[in-house]
Amino acid sequence: MKKLILGLAFAGSLLVNAQEKTKSSSPVTFGVKAGFNATTLSLPDWQDESVQYDGNQKIKPGFNAGVFVNIPVAEKFSIQPELLFSQMGSKSKDTYTYSDGFYGFKTELDDKFTLNYIVLPLMVQYNILPQLYVEAGPEFGLLLGAKSKGETTTTEISGSKSVTTTKSYSNKPPMELYNKFNFGIGIGAGYYFTQNLAATARFTAGITDIRSNNSGDAVRNNAFQVGLAYKFK
Repeated sequence: MKKLILGLAFAGSLLVNAQEKTKSSSPVTFGVKAGFNATTLSLPDWQDESVQYDGNQKIKPGFNAGVFVNIPVAEKFSIQPELLFSQMGSKSKDTYTYSDGFYGFKTELDDKFTLNYIVLPLMVQYNILPQLYVEAGPEFGLLLGAKSKGETTTTEISGSKSVTTTKSYSNKPPMELYNKFNFGIGIGAGYYFTQNLAATARFTAGITDIRSNNSGDAVRNNAFQVGLAYKFK
């Protein structure tokens, strides 16, 4: 939380300094944006010699929406702080298989895991053309909550008998399991079709582990975002 507040304070100081330096021909502008998220998690390899694991992670759809301010700092450079609601997480279909010759089981897990964040990207933008820009910068996130939803199908085999059970679940994992603060690096581009409306694209790679007190390999957010931005002028 302290890091997010520091990020907001930093963005505010940039706004104040830029407003003092910006020429009237390149005013500070405000806008809104929204779009589609395609997210995954960087997961560690499964380690259990007795259980065979087959994992298939898919892209989880979500959305982002919020506001931004664009602050020109040079002829072709600007800084764009944003404040967005952003859905991340993963969608996976995993299979766990075990057999000792007499007893065995096969469990299929179809899971959708969602992490909701308030994020503060601080993008440095460079205008290749007046209407086309590229960008890069850090993103600070504050976790609002998590949700896991899916279905498990387990077939147990004992001798010549087998029993199959299917269970659906939907729960909110305890917040204590996850880090409230998330940090990533984003790169992207945008194209303004008009003075106000732009198409945007960005990839953000997570740097910090989403799990708290994790002694194993880190699990990180990865997000590809496409959407529209509208700048008020």
